[in-house]
Amino acid sequence: MGKSNIKNQISKIHIKIQNFTFWIVILIFTLYTLHFLTGCGKRGKSEKEEAIPVKAIKVELRDIRKTLDYVGDIKGQDEAMVYPKVNGKIIEKIKDEGAIVNKGDIIAYIDRDEVGFQFEKAPVESPLTGIMGRVYVDIGTSVTPLTAVALVVDMDNVKVDLDIPEEYLSKVALGQSAEISLQAYPDEMFIGTISKISPVLDLETRTAPIEIVIPNSDHRLKSGMFAMGKLILEEHKNVPIILKESLIGKEPNLYVYVVEDNKAILKNITLGIRQGPYYQVKAGLKEGDLVVIMGQQRLKDNAKVNVEIEEETRNQSTETERSEGK
Repeated sequence: MGKSNIKNQISKIHIKIQNFTFWIVILIFTLYTLHFLTGCGKRGKSEKEEAIPVKAIKVELRDIRKTLDYVGDIKGQDEAMVYPKVNGKIIEKIKDEGAIVNKGDIIAYIDRDEVGFQFEKAPVESPLTGIMGRVYVDIGTSVTPLTAVALVVDMDNVKVDLDIPEEYLSKVALGQSAEISLQAYPDEMFIGTISKISPVLDLETRTAPIEIVIPNSDHRLKSGMFAMGKLILEEHKNVPIILKESLIGKEPNLYVYVVEDNKAILKNITLGIRQGPYYQVKAGLKEGDLVVIMGQQRLKDNAKVNVEIEEETRNQSTETERSEGK
């Protein structure tokens, strides 16, 4: 019996030790789990409160316009090739290039040089008032009624002919202004007006010829000069504008982040016309709003941000709709 009691006592001690070990393990596991969860929670809270660095710019009120850019050649508003009325040889030149002529003035004389005719000089007359632009013949040159003798141009007004695509014709009107720049005068801008719009389109190109007339009383603009014309299709004064870098999404679902109280607020906006990197804002923003232009990829609505305000230093250069392919 004594040995049996000892065994029983030893067995009970082993069971108590096993139970104690089990609870110790449970306690250690529980403490570790709590520590792990508490640490993750602190890190999550820290990450949640961390401010995201962004760059932003204030919405400004500016003028913005939509334009079309084209190239063409300067010509006199009225130009005429001069042809003789008879066959013969040039025996005398009365006017040289650059000379001013009136309608009916004699430019040259022709020796008819025909059998049966008494020698008599036949005059070649100017068909309009202007300037002798070119003289194509010399003394002794044989001419016929099909030979161009000279070019007379009226340079008091000059013109540029352009072909306008069908899609833009509804925005082009007689009397509409156009800006003309020339390589010969790179620092000057000349203003012309649309004087003619063809009622018929070219069936192959689907374009309509138009004529822009530019005053040229000082005759600085010469026929044949290379000209760059800018047609103003639409213009808005003193409207809110933003940079294209701020935009998120595609029309009609366009958004920007606006910084308010160091938080990024997602706002839906409506755009108008575009000029270069700028867009007109028709709805959703106002002057002075701080719009995020860099770092918005990491943002979500109401995210805390650390803002660096960028000063506007870009030039508002015009980028035409035609060059953008719109």
